[in-house]
Amino acid sequence: MTPTDLLMFRFLLASGGCLAAGLAVWAVMALCRRALPALASQRSAWLLAQVTIVAAFLLILLPHSERLRLVPPIEIESVTQAHPAIAEQAPTSNSTASASSAPGAQTAERSWLALGAHAWLLCYLLGLGYALARLLEARRILNSLAASGGRLRAPHQHDGFIRPLPLDPTVIEIDAPISPMLFGLFKPRLLLPAHLRSFETTQQQMMVEHELTHLRRHDLHWISASILLQTLLWFNPFMRLLRANLSWALELGCDRDVLDGRPAIQRKAYAAALVVQLKLQRSPVTHALAFGAVSAPTLAGRIALIREPGAMPHRRWTRLAALAALASVLTGSLALQPTFAWRGESVPPLPGPAPQASSTPVSPGATTDTISCTELADAASGKRLVHEGQCDERITPASTFNIAVSLMGYDSGILEDEHTPVMPFRKGYVHWNPAWRTATDPSSWLKHSVLWYAQQVASRLGAARFHGYVTSFDYGNRDVSGDPGKDNGLVLSWVSSSLKISPAEQVTFLRKVVNRQLPLAPKAYDMTARIMQPEMLDNGWEIHGKTGTASPVLPDGRDDPDHQYGWYVGWARKGQRTIVFARMALERRQEGFAGGRVKEAFLRDLRTRLGTL
Repeated sequence: MTPTDLLMFRFLLASGGCLAAGLAVWAVMALCRRALPALASQRSAWLLAQVTIVAAFLLILLPHSERLRLVPPIEIESVTQAHPAIAEQAPTSNSTASASSAPGAQTAERSWLALGAHAWLLCYLLGLGYALARLLEARRILNSLAASGGRLRAPHQHDGFIRPLPLDPTVIEIDAPISPMLFGLFKPRLLLPAHLRSFETTQQQMMVEHELTHLRRHDLHWISASILLQTLLWFNPFMRLLRANLSWALELGCDRDVLDGRPAIQRKAYAAALVVQLKLQRSPVTHALAFGAVSAPTLAGRIALIREPGAMPHRRWTRLAALAALASVLTGSLALQPTFAWRGESVPPLPGPAPQASSTPVSPGATTDTISCTELADAASGKRLVHEGQCDERITPASTFNIAVSLMGYDSGILEDEHTPVMPFRKGYVHWNPAWRTATDPSSWLKHSVLWYAQQVASRLGAARFHGYVTSFDYGNRDVSGDPGKDNGLVLSWVSSSLKISPAEQVTFLRKVVNRQLPLAPKAYDMTARIMQPEMLDNGWEIHGKTGTASPVLPDGRDDPDHQYGWYVGWARKGQRTIVFARMALERRQEGFAGGRVKEAFLRDLRTRLGTL
């Protein structure tokens, strides 16, 4: 499963959640409008309704804490192939191996849902292009109408103007069967049909005043924001319905302001002018980019409210009720959104009760599901920040144990600096990874997880001293005896053998490292941190981490050919704050190394987590 597939999954999920949120928002607004008729004229409520749907879309699309989700994950099976047992590789090498994988293998790993997610993205982009093309066409039509008319150099000569123009719009008189119309966000233009002069003076003034009120109330900005949101979520029919209700609210608001304090006779004259205007129009111009169109579906409602001004009260409680209802919908969409979980990839697990610590790893025969853990703690206080998944299950530390070996090596003097000693590769050394078949120094050892280099350091320490260090570190189960009857504890106890540690214990050990609470020389801490080659996240956090990959052991003592443990442990530092972390996943074997995949997934998740912890 590629990072692109994961992004497509999230986009597909966000689109579905957006539709569900749209239905909920529309239902809530319909109920509020029935209980509070004044809501129909509240432009802020309808725009906030659109914003709520967009926010629900973004909350699902953007990475954030899964602890807020209440719906179980949707499991997706990845189609993968088993590969022979392989050793841990550095992140850089893993990226290279992944990049060089055959396209056919990557295609085989994509599930039908991944293909559907890619297809949906293509449909979305095509629909977005079509929606933008329609907006451009609407703008072209309006500009053509404006170009066919003549500009009024002295608007006061028109009977419809009784006060100075606000914001100096361009007034254009056009001989066309349209209604008075305002358009143009940055350069407002007011189109006046020539037949408007045949109306009574009072009717002309009220019709023109209605359009100028749109300008004073900045309604062009409101409708432009609504159109932008509707265009981005063009596939959501509820965005279109809410935009139509916003346009309706803007018209009602201007009617209310224009008719405020006017006598009944003028109100009737205004209603009559709307009826006449509808008859004069051959076909109404209903472009969303413009105000002023009089249409049959809305005319009856406008006239009813014009005759009964008490039906359009301007109440603050109406806004508050709508805002509370929309907030409840947004909260519900965040808490109830589903999420995808796939087998064969490392993903953030859902919160759950932690199992008791055990020195026995999970049985590989029962690993049809992905097992994972995420553990984070504040280095200074020890406060547990995240504890998700099987974080108390002890498994092999694999190459993450190299952090402990580095501390031992620098404290004992076997290791001197980043590049000393350089040890030559010799025949008989383990060389599963081609990068191991060369002379190695401490920096390249940790970068490429060179197993034979760690074995040489441990051998030079000797069994007694090696065991003493592990005991003083209180590292996991502290068992460095190795495989039963093989006397290989000094060189292989940490690789699918006797030494086991849980993610929670990894975090405890790393806290001691960060806080320098182990019985070691200061140089051991300094040099270990230096050869861990820190990485910088774009949010300013410095990451010191180490990956690890190993196979579970089957009951008959063989390595499990179908599964791999992946580790990524270390600490993140920014300013005076340090957070220690451990991510572990048991996943089905696939191309590359589980440790590298776990690291990549965790760092994507960590960028968001660090901003909220």
